[in-house]
Amino acid sequence: MRLYSSFIFFILTLSAGELSGQPLQRFDSIFSGLYAKGKFNGNVLIAEKGVIVFQKSYGLADENTGEKLKDQSVFELASVSKQFTAMGIMILKESGKLFLEDSIGKYLPALQFYGNVTVRNLLHHTGGLPDYMTPVIDAVLPVKKIARNKDIISVLAKNKIPAVFAPGKKYEYSNTGYALLASVIEKVSGMSYGKFLEKNIFKPLNMNNSLVYTRRLMPRKIKNYAYGYVWSDSLKKYVLPDNEKGTDMVIWLDGIVGDGTVNASAPDLLKWDRALYTNQLLSPAGMKELFTKGSLLNKKNIQYGMGWIIDSSKIYGQVVSHSGGWPGYMTYIGRDTDHDKTIIILQNHDGIPYSASVIRKLLYNLPVTPVKETARAIQLSKEKLESYIGEYELQPEKIIKVFLEENQLKAQLTGQASVHLFAEAEDKFFLKVVSAEIVFLRDASGKVNKLILQQGGNSPEAIKIK
Repeated sequence: MRLYSSFIFFILTLSAGELSGQPLQRFDSIFSGLYAKGKFNGNVLIAEKGVIVFQKSYGLADENTGEKLKDQSVFELASVSKQFTAMGIMILKESGKLFLEDSIGKYLPALQFYGNVTVRNLLHHTGGLPDYMTPVIDAVLPVKKIARNKDIISVLAKNKIPAVFAPGKKYEYSNTGYALLASVIEKVSGMSYGKFLEKNIFKPLNMNNSLVYTRRLMPRKIKNYAYGYVWSDSLKKYVLPDNEKGTDMVIWLDGIVGDGTVNASAPDLLKWDRALYTNQLLSPAGMKELFTKGSLLNKKNIQYGMGWIIDSSKIYGQVVSHSGGWPGYMTYIGRDTDHDKTIIILQNHDGIPYSASVIRKLLYNLPVTPVKETARAIQLSKEKLESYIGEYELQPEKIIKVFLEENQLKAQLTGQASVHLFAEAEDKFFLKVVSAEIVFLRDASGKVNKLILQQGGNSPEAIKIK
């Protein structure tokens, strides 16, 4: 599934010696070098005008059996799934079965108390709905039940959990919104989310290695399945997230679809990419709307369309992309639509950063600057960890609460689930479930008085208020 905050950007760790040779000849040496260092495990596909210029697999699909990854290996896409949910909504819209300006309460009556939050709001992440993860886990964990989308609706409705902000007031990435969009698809179509995508997207595009898969709720044999692994600091090896404290929530959230759970191979994602240049799934007007930036009540545009981040530059032209992160998986698809270049990176070892921006620079024959390699987690004393505890104001009504739970430092942003923080150095921590870092700063007396959240090229500062 899902991202805990907006979206993931990755840093590719390269040494100067790995940057020699022609751009298209560098890729294998780059990823082979990373794999040899234990810093990459996954599949890479790069295409220009639909023609594959580089494709290779690195590492294992199954650590238990030793099965290797291959071109057709199937990965959990995490939040890359959201673009398929958005397409599903647009297909229903064009068939006249729903309207984007309808309130979600029309289709999900139990949520009518959210008032005028619309389907369009959910598509653009401007609905203001609270994060579902923590309250849903709290509801299902005591009874050892795997949550499904209906549990999100039930928990929100039963507890009347208030919206974080008024619809359209601002943009805030929302897994809740896309899970509810999947429920809207099911309500309107009369089909399960998985069956709807299969019938309307996967089969028409011959995406034969794509499906919605909840392997803990409904396990079955998937050919060429790539299991996702997380690093265990205690065991000093990669393990299934189900068996590691801090990532075992994958079990209890496994039945929730829409914000994640689409699985696909890299070649299938290239088929998807090619179809998006056509009108096979939507009309020209529908395709244009899909890739149009959303707007707020103040008429300001945001960088999110419908399931896609939309950006542009003088060099690359328009770039539509999305990344995903979920324990065991890190995924990315980027489409430079003005130049018809495609970058697909699917990784089944998480916690090891890399950068699609580096690959993009190589494709355009731009210089690449090596960056410092990321260290493994280190242990800090309990006394040192306690010095970071407190509440840090990121912006009005947005607080990052840092606390200790069973000697593990955790952080929780207002309205979102808590996440584990892992020390890379004194005062510097990284997250495993999303590519981000938190750096704590101290005043002249040595007391922690603020933090910096480093993610996606942004470094907002939060002042300690408590």
